[in-house]
Amino acid sequence: MRCTDQPNGHGPQDTPADIGDGDKPRVDVRRNRWAGLAVMMTVALPAGWLAACASKEPPPPPPAPVRPAAPAAAPRPVPSANAARSWDEYRLRAAQKLVAANPTITYTGSVPEPLLAIPVLSVELNGDGSISKIEVMRYPSQAKDTTQIAIDAVRRAAPFGDVSRLPKPWKYVETFLFDENRKFKPVTLDR
Repeated sequence: MRCTDQPNGHGPQDTPADIGDGDKPRVDVRRNRWAGLAVMMTVALPAGWLAACASKEPPPPPPAPVRPAAPAAAPRPVPSANAARSWDEYRLRAAQKLVAANPTITYTGSVPEPLLAIPVLSVELNGDGSISKIEVMRYPSQAKDTTQIAIDAVRRAAPFGDVSRLPKPWKYVETFLFDENRKFKPVTLDR
């Protein structure tokens, strides 16, 4: 069907023979073929367009703009309002934290006689109370494994709190009193 055809079938190319007489129009085979094709196109094309549209995935959203990350600033130790005012106070708090962090390998009662081992550690700290270095100042003559138990216990309990207000060197010494069950008590708590 051409663009100039009219929907009622009476276009400029129609002749009176095509129209028919009276109430009974004559059937034009050519026109019926084109009409059938037009019906198929009006049904099939939109269905094809819908199928084509349905099979396509929506386009992905545009990527978010990449912002450069700000460089991470090194954390600064913030002095606590209840920071220790002396090394004696700091040692006491550190010993209490040692016992709290290692409840299965410590005791708090009286010191038994005789002791199994007495290792002595020097704990060097950073300003925020984290461990910088641990040195063994005294190895026990027997049960040498207790030295490693003490070192591991100190590492588990760290950090011990801000030392930046205390005088340097930021270091304290702790003596570990081991009983026969290889449980210890910091000597600071026995005073």
